[in-house]
Amino acid sequence: MSNRSIIKSWRPQRERQSAIHEAAQVLPPGRYQEFDPFLLMAEDWFWHGTFLDHPHRGIETVTYVISGHMGHYDNKSGHEGVLGPGDVQWMTAGHGVIHKEDPVPGEEVHSLQLWVNLPRESKLMPPRYQDLSASRVPMREEDGYLIRVYSGRMAGLAAPTDNVVPIVMAEIHLEAGRSLEVDVAGDHNGFLYILEGEGAFGANAHRGRSGEVLWLSPESAGEPISHLTLHAIAPLRVLIYTGKPLHQPVVAYGPFVMTSIEEIQEAFDDYHGGRFI
Repeated sequence: MSNRSIIKSWRPQRERQSAIHEAAQVLPPGRYQEFDPFLLMAEDWFWHGTFLDHPHRGIETVTYVISGHMGHYDNKSGHEGVLGPGDVQWMTAGHGVIHKEDPVPGEEVHSLQLWVNLPRESKLMPPRYQDLSASRVPMREEDGYLIRVYSGRMAGLAAPTDNVVPIVMAEIHLEAGRSLEVDVAGDHNGFLYILEGEGAFGANAHRGRSGEVLWLSPESAGEPISHLTLHAIAPLRVLIYTGKPLHQPVVAYGPFVMTSIEEIQEAFDDYHGGRFI
């Protein structure tokens, strides 16, 4: 069983988008083959009125609320609700959905939104939502650490989340001086985003601090399981995401991600023709 290393790291830069919105590119768009099956991740600080009704097709969005309360609704099922700190919304856009994500008036929301690619055969599947409450996802708290598993399996915990592409998402808290070793599927790409603290990660004990992205060494298709070591130098809070690459063409334009320019044009035609219903 191999031990994953950290092969690169970077610090996203927070930039103002408008008077009510600041953002940082955690996973910059356009590096689709490198990040496969992940497309991008944005970190947002925003107020009421930022993300009004907008469409998506061909992807899943995974939104993790760091702070604040975010209301949401979509045009498909009348699904709506409010997400709080530690909650996740897993939205499968599939054929097409129009939705809104908006902070409760008077509150700023700080969130992370990951875009996950859908395989060619699932691009037009029926849309669906899964709201994953921090208080209800599988969780283990033992001496010096806490782990919540939002998707997939980790540390003996299995989330009930329905996945199209195999994805693991977990949040890990470690007290200073504590170490933890977790399994990672051998054929998964993956990364960590450090929300708080400082630690040493992977076989090469790569030092990482709050606000940094750490990219794991490449997947090992010949080994079903690898593992990753985390050690907290200061109290640590980190998110880990891993996923099985699709190795498929990616053509992205705005909120639509398909496999050809013709499919992108069809998505725009369907949206403007009122067929995202």
